[in-house]
Parts: sequence; C-alpha cells; structure tokens
Amino acid sequence: MLDWFLVGLGLTILLLSGDLLVRGAVNLSLRLGIPPLLVSLTIVAFGTSAPELLITIEAVGNGFPGMALGNIIGSNIANVLLVLGIPALITTMHTAECNTRKSYIFMLGATGLFIVMCFFGPLSWPHGLIMLGVLVLILIDAGRDAMRHRSDSHACALDLEEVEGADPKITGKSIAFFLVIGLIGLPLGADLFIDGAVNIAEQFGVSDTVIGLTLVAIGTSLPELATTVMAALRRQADVALGNVIGSNMFNILAIMGVGSLIGTIPVPHEILTFDLWVMLAASLVLFPFVLLGWNLSRIWGIVLSSAYLVYMGVVLIN
Repeated sequence: MLDWFLVGLGLTILLLSGDLLVRGAVNLSLRLGIPPLLVSLTIVAFGTSAPELLITIEAVGNGFPGMALGNIIGSNIANVLLVLGIPALITTMHTAECNTRKSYIFMLGATGLFIVMCFFGPLSWPHGLIMLGVLVLILIDAGRDAMRHRSDSHACALDLEEVEGADPKITGKSIAFFLVIGLIGLPLGADLFIDGAVNIAEQFGVSDTVIGLTLVAIGTSLPELATTVMAALRRQADVALGNVIGSNMFNILAIMGVGSLIGTIPVPHEILTFDLWVMLAASLVLFPFVLLGWNLSRIWGIVLSSAYLVYMGVVLIN
C-alpha cells in the first residue's frame, strides 16, 4: 500500500506542479507577445510534458532506462488513443477547422526519426544530440511563424482564453510564484513516483519497461487529458489537437533527447517488434483529421478508446 501511496502522492505533486508551471509559462509568454495558437502548440505542450521529462531524468539517472523509454512510447500512444478518444466521447471535435498540418508533419518526421534511431540503438548521447538539434530547428521555424503572426492583426486579436492557463489579469508576482513552485515540485513528485513505480514492478514481477508503457505512461498523460477535455468542452479543437501533436513531438525530441544525454538507453526486442509500430500507427491515425478535414466524432472516440484498451491488454498479458 505504501508504494501505491507514493505513486499517488508523486503523481499528484507532478500534476499540480506541472499545472502551475504551465500557467506561469503561458502567461509570461503571452505577455511577451507570442500568439495564442503558437503558445498552445509549444509552451502548453512542453509544460504538460514536464512530468515525462522529470520522470525520464529520474529513471535514467537511477538505472531504470526501460521505464524512461516505455514512458515516452506509452505516453505518445496514450496521447492519441486515450487523450483524444475520451474527449471525443464527450463531444464532437471539429478538427476540420484546425490548422495544425505543419506541426503534424513535424511530429510524423520526429516519430520516424525516433524509430530509425531505436533500430540503431541503444540510444546514447549522439542520438540525443541529433534529436535536440532537430528540436532546435523546429523551434527556430516556430519563432519565424511567431514573427509573421505579430504582423497579423487578426491573429493578435484572438481571445487569450483559448489558451489553457491564460489569465489577462494575473500579476507578475503570481507568474514568478507559479514558475518557482512548479520547478520545485516537479522533481520532488518525480522522485516519489519513480520509487513507488519501481517497487510495484518488482512486486508484480514485470519489467520497468512494461511499467513505463502502462502505469507511468497513463499517469504522465493526465495533464494532456485534462487540457484536451477542457478544450473540447470549450469547442476549441485546435487547442486540443495542437496540444497532443506538440506533446508527442516534444516527448520524442526533447525528453528522449535529454534522456539519451544522461545515460545509455537499451531498446528491448519487444519494443522494436511491437510498441514502436503501435506508436507509429497511432500517429498515422491523426492523418484524416489533420490533413483530410474529418471531424473527430463520438464514433471515433469509441474506436480510439477501445484500441487503447486492447493495446493495454496485449502489453500486460505478454
């Protein structure tokens, strides 16, 4: 029971700290004049990936690289099938109106690059440098988009409430407080979460990779789920879809990039033969919604959520 308590406590601290960090970073970014849509695709996505980052650092640093690898792959699968599936069950998301094509192409490219690197693994610092280098190029491109948006009066007039955590009335002291508490709480929560998850894996006789693909992945995907559900209820499909696409891209390039710099990450055979391809298939599922103008209806919500349950069953049974 103590281990489950540690997991629950660590996850709670992670989620609360991540939320505060997102609120602080979002409002700071908006004050600097960065457009709301760009903030949702970058700052919000990166902020909601903060639990994955801290858990990856803790896992690799403490000798559990399989948990770090499973966390990233499992989170990317959960982000598409679960994080988009559950909100679609609540209400139809009109993704046909979204303009996330460019980010989606970048996400597919990052996914393909990651799969290739895994086959040339184990992942180590050269792989990490490549992934972080690609991320830098994408951020430079995003910066250029931001400059173009600044000259677009319509884009600048977008309602700031469409960005998760935006508050036009927030003070500078509050922004600083959110950032500090978020940065302190994240590593503390990650440490408690990892300790509990490792002990649970030992009790049930499963590998740290399986725990990463299941328990850790679901836990660290909760911020994305909360953000996406709220966006769906507010009829803001572009924020919901942009958050998932941005988070998946950051999970691979930033989090796995940093993890590969910290230590060597072996790639188990089962990851190469199954989980990587499920992640790729989940990424390709977004193709008709992003590029063909399909709406994410309740039927698709059932399909995506059911597919995730099947995937979880296969991982746990094997």
